[in-house]
Amino acid sequence: MVISFIMAGRDTTSSAMTWLFWLLSKHENAEKMMVKEVESMLDNGGNGLDFETLKEMNFVKACICESMRLYPPVAWDSKHALDDDVLPDGTFVGKGDRVTYFPYGMGRMEALWGKDWFEFEPDRWFQEPGAENGLLKPVSPFKFPVFQAGPRVCLGKEMAFIQMKYVVASILKKFEIRPVNREQPVFVPLLTGHMAGGLNVLVKRRELK
Repeated sequence: MVISFIMAGRDTTSSAMTWLFWLLSKHENAEKMMVKEVESMLDNGGNGLDFETLKEMNFVKACICESMRLYPPVAWDSKHALDDDVLPDGTFVGKGDRVTYFPYGMGRMEALWGKDWFEFEPDRWFQEPGAENGLLKPVSPFKFPVFQAGPRVCLGKEMAFIQMKYVVASILKKFEIRPVNREQPVFVPLLTGHMAGGLNVLVKRRELK
């Protein structure tokens, strides 16, 4: 089980963080807010980046979710029906039929995310957008199926968020990451969605307060 957790989460989390760092380079205000959240929690008596501190980093999580909405680590996935069934829209699915869903496309649907679906907007994940120390709102996994949904939901979901929060917070509190190439990268939707050519960056030590 432990090996499965590690192997299943390796390529997916690295894909998610690659696209996140690229998006943050284009939205420096979001990056500043992430750094502010990390620093404020560490300044307020946090025991470093421990489990409890990482769980409270809501803006960091919102940015991760927003990045995965636009660039999901798994762009598409399929399931096979065990028995005859009917989809919510009335479509019949026969036993053994393959049903494919498309998180990449779903994350870009105006019907699901509004007219600003193309914007990197972490505030869309909060109950009260713009509020200081806001609470994240519940979002149906059937709307945001990056970790799948229902009885097949990813067992490593919470572990993946903690892992990504730790890596992102550890890097951003010390360094500024800027891509060498400012052009729009290409999303390659293979078994794991990745960035064509990878993300080549310049690293600069962040100035301390």
